[in-house]
Amino acid sequence: MQLTGETLSRHLASALKPLYVVYGDAPLLVNEAADSIRIAARKAGFTERDTLIAEQFFKWDELRNCAQSRSLFAERRVVDLRIPTGKPGTEGGQALQDYVAHPLDDVLTLITLPKLDWAAQKTQWFTALTKYGVMICADDISRNQLPGWLAERLMRQAQSTDSSTLDFLADRCEGNLLAAFQEIQKLGLLFPPGVLGFEQVKEAVMDVARYDVFKLSEAMLTGDAARFTHILEGLRAEGTATVLILWAMSEDIRILGKLLVAVQRGATLRDALRDLRVRKDKLGLIESTARRLKIAHIERAINQAARLDKTIKGLRQGDVWDELLQLGLRFVKP
Repeated sequence: MQLTGETLSRHLASALKPLYVVYGDAPLLVNEAADSIRIAARKAGFTERDTLIAEQFFKWDELRNCAQSRSLFAERRVVDLRIPTGKPGTEGGQALQDYVAHPLDDVLTLITLPKLDWAAQKTQWFTALTKYGVMICADDISRNQLPGWLAERLMRQAQSTDSSTLDFLADRCEGNLLAAFQEIQKLGLLFPPGVLGFEQVKEAVMDVARYDVFKLSEAMLTGDAARFTHILEGLRAEGTATVLILWAMSEDIRILGKLLVAVQRGATLRDALRDLRVRKDKLGLIESTARRLKIAHIERAINQAARLDKTIKGLRQGDVWDELLQLGLRFVKP
């Protein structure tokens, strides 16, 4: 069974299952999901909890031994297993398969993991967890989903605001979900329940966005000039190496170039995407960008990126940050 953080609360209101697995790259959401499971278990009579952290030199026999041990005062227990690396190894993988295939009465097992790549999700141990457990994916909130997430969090404290203010909040908190959560809490402390105005939010909220080069490239591909400019300014303020920024942008530009060349030679866009092995999480974005651009546009962008590379290396004169901006603005939607 696969759940999200939103559907988990409804599920926990019914009968609990023996195994829950929470995994993802958003620590806030992972912790919230795990906490809600622990609280539901405690209410259901699982009054004892054992926490195991599977780090280096962890002995996997402890997992089964812990579940089988009995307390004089508690008949039902939670086994809280945390695997910080997401890599249990050969011994751990086999131990997990054996453990989940033979659940014990009156034991609820909670396993928390970080974000797992495609290869990890195809392993036998993860397949076993998926077969026997309730899976909760707690990945980070994308920029497109962030305004809705912020609105839902405001609603929990009986507050609301308009869409433009939510976009403003999203820009300030993008990539830093914990800070976004803290800012929402701060608004709850500063203002009474009701509708919040833009000026109230603007005065109260700090710019806590965590900028990264991949979000910059995403903003470039979507043609969002305001977001691209905002992230680029943030990267500059944080002292991010310009060579890293150019690399991230150039990678996507080159993929678009190869894609459009393949289409020009007769391939379908979907076939070309498959042949280039574009990452699953970027398929939609790359495809939509390719559909609105011509190959000549990409060729000019590639040439500009090559000139910019020489500027960064000191082989030609120019303002690197201004040229990075101009390169990204080439992709702005008309």
